[in-house]
Amino acid sequence: MHDIRIIRDDPHAFDAAMARRGLSGVSEDVLALDAARRAAIHAAETARADQNAAAKEIGAAKARGDDAAFDRLRAAVADGKAEVAAQEQAAREQDAALTDLLLGLPNVLAPDVPDGADEDDNVEMHRRGTPPDFDFPPVEHYQLPAARGLDFETAAKLSGSRFVLLRGAMARLHRALAQFMLDLHTGEHGLTEAITPVLVRDEAMVGTNQLPKFAEDSYRTEEGMWLIPTSEVTLTNTVRESVLDAADLPIRLTAHSNCFRSEAGGAGKDTAGMLRQHQFEKVEMVSIVAPEDSEAEQERMLGCAEAVLDRLGLAYRTVKLCTGDTGFGARRTYDIEVWLPGQDRYREISSVSTCGDFQARRMNARYRPADGGKPAFVHTLNGSGLAVGRTLIAVLENGQTADGGVALPQALSAWLGGKTRITPEGDLA
Repeated sequence: MHDIRIIRDDPHAFDAAMARRGLSGVSEDVLALDAARRAAIHAAETARADQNAAAKEIGAAKARGDDAAFDRLRAAVADGKAEVAAQEQAAREQDAALTDLLLGLPNVLAPDVPDGADEDDNVEMHRRGTPPDFDFPPVEHYQLPAARGLDFETAAKLSGSRFVLLRGAMARLHRALAQFMLDLHTGEHGLTEAITPVLVRDEAMVGTNQLPKFAEDSYRTEEGMWLIPTSEVTLTNTVRESVLDAADLPIRLTAHSNCFRSEAGGAGKDTAGMLRQHQFEKVEMVSIVAPEDSEAEQERMLGCAEAVLDRLGLAYRTVKLCTGDTGFGARRTYDIEVWLPGQDRYREISSVSTCGDFQARRMNARYRPADGGKPAFVHTLNGSGLAVGRTLIAVLENGQTADGGVALPQALSAWLGGKTRITPEGDLA
């Protein structure tokens, strides 16, 4: 959500910012609606003031016994009620139209976001780890004998395509990964664990910019509730309509949750295996900070996500997304891409974004500065720490052995009862 005052003060700067998003001439439409809204509000206020003045004259006429004036003024006030109602309705409609327009505009990008059209123009920051060198042709996760516990056929009978049922070692490994991530983030990274609802109201989805623009990407129940696409929605909205004390910041939260996405924008992509699912699990990280701390906080969160892969011994690279690939609500995004031998390429496993005050304005989430100044909007950040299913894929593919088994990362042994591998028969050993 954008501050209309900033657009009024410097429409050219705002247009330049939106041009980096591929939008042109935005301020003209915004300011035209703003002018119409202000005119409607002025007309409504004028009509209401006229009504109030006429009401006072009615009392004065009655007090002096002027029955003719009393009747005339009373009739005028009665007739004016409809005019006041119409003007106030017009003001509400113009205000709603301006709000809808502003809600549909993306965040202003940080100056250091590189220009580019799509993911091919993202800028690599660094690589860590070395992809494994196999003496046999590596396969994708769903082709491994050890991964026979990934049951796509039964899931399709239950729910259709893009679902998976996990059994045995696959279910145990998936659970171990989530527990490992949570324990790392809470024990070493200072995040507070939360368990949140997966059903939310419209306001929550608006607050974290899923609505109104991306409604088709999410699932809605017949009762009007939304299934969360990520617990970023619930964790971030814990501070909606709040005024926090500066001493309360930073707030650092993590949650392991089911996530639901219709994948309307991803039709036809990654249809094999469990890389892109309608239902999946993720360990999410959210930070609520004072504005002056948000830059450093993004770097800290990036380190938290990368630490998961470091501990698991998985090779990855980190990229800064370009203008054409940065999400709607982000000012800047870092993607972490893990090496998948079966695909012979790096694939996204985490996005770490800073949103500035973009979401805070939508949620009306503020804090009182320590110096006692006027309440200001907080800054919000979010990141995957990590996507559990994709981490499972990476562990399977990078640990695959010539016999069809999988050697598991030593870091997971404490969560797997000391087991260190999955046999070609699909059993933990």
